[in-house]
Amino acid sequence: MSQQLDSLDIKILQMLSDNARKPYLEIARETGVSGAAIHQRIGKLQSIGIIKGSNTVIAPESIGYDTCAYLGIYIKDPSKFDDIVDKLQQIPEVVECHLTTGQYDILLKVYAKNNEDLYDVIHHKLHSLDLGRSETIISFKELFKRQLPISLS
Repeated sequence: MSQQLDSLDIKILQMLSDNARKPYLEIARETGVSGAAIHQRIGKLQSIGIIKGSNTVIAPESIGYDTCAYLGIYIKDPSKFDDIVDKLQQIPEVVECHLTTGQYDILLKVYAKNNEDLYDVIHHKLHSLDLGRSETIISFKELFKRQLPISLS
């Protein structure tokens, strides 16, 4: 790791990785240190960028987003890259955007209500950004998702 983490930091990260809503006092009890020390450590981990927040994860299908797709995007004019990324941030269906090596300039993760809605997102919202072209892969089902393992080594 690029930051120096001690065993207490690792224990805290492991616990929060399993349950981001775990109360500080419960973490303190399980690690044998004071609640104030845990609060201070978590603040430190946030300030140095190791903990980047905590989110409520909503199941997309529970709110009507049944289609998940990954889009490889080619950019016609590289000088417009920053402008395109700014515009992508304004499209709510785009939930992830990655700068990549290889075949694509950008890889997107997009949610849509159904295939017709996905078509609309691609052909009306994305292609209006003056992109080169895109390739779409529809995900039938997310089989698993997990946190990275946290250890001292």
